[in-house]
Amino acid sequence: MTAEIAVRSLGEGPRVVMLHCDASTGAADWRKQEVLAERWQLIIPDRPGYGESPRVRVDFLVETEAHRPLLGDGAHLVGHSYGGVVALLLAAQNPDRVRSLTVIEPPAFGITEHPAVVRTRHELNALWTEELPTLEFYRRFSRAIGEREWPDRPLPAALEDGVASLMRERAPWHAHPDFEALAAAPFPLLSISGGHHPAFEAVCDVIAERTGAERTILGGKRHMVPQVGSALNEVLEDFWHRS
Repeated sequence: MTAEIAVRSLGEGPRVVMLHCDASTGAADWRKQEVLAERWQLIIPDRPGYGESPRVRVDFLVETEAHRPLLGDGAHLVGHSYGGVVALLLAAQNPDRVRSLTVIEPPAFGITEHPAVVRTRHELNALWTEELPTLEFYRRFSRAIGEREWPDRPLPAALEDGVASLMRERAPWHAHPDFEALAAAPFPLLSISGGHHPAFEAVCDVIAERTGAERTILGGKRHMVPQVGSALNEVLEDFWHRS
């Protein structure tokens, strides 16, 4: 445990901190990136509220405190989905301890009024104003973010637990990353999307425009970009080496 959260450390080499998406765990979200531990030290926490970490409310306002110690003296930082929102905040707060920042489809739907983003934000907001069964919430949530809906059968216990945490979270579109600080930071940035949903494309474009980040699209797995496996791994390693 580090800062009261469960953390796995894999491999040796330059440090990489990887923050997972909602309704998941570090092990599940980054399972196809574990091969990178042959050359890198992967620090993979279960974010607060998920996996083996304490069952607290998922909240980007306080989550950065849990992950700050994981940066050590310096680390490459990667965040997927809500983990990407947290990574944007964490990197802006700690520019001297970040070697590079990669964000993958962060649902930072408050940073632009692009029509597709506004529609998606309204659709998601509606879910948190209704009292829905877990399965119905997850199916509608998945549809809103461009993922396949879960089949009409009970969720596995681990996923049921993750969705329950998702349903209590502070909505990520209320986050306000410090883009001026990120643009001025000494580390490079990379913004990745899955090429499947106009709202995520718009958000990733805005991040690149406002920070000077490199911009990449990796299709094939919709929102679950880490599951493209080697294609993402090659992009990450190239970016880390150049950083």
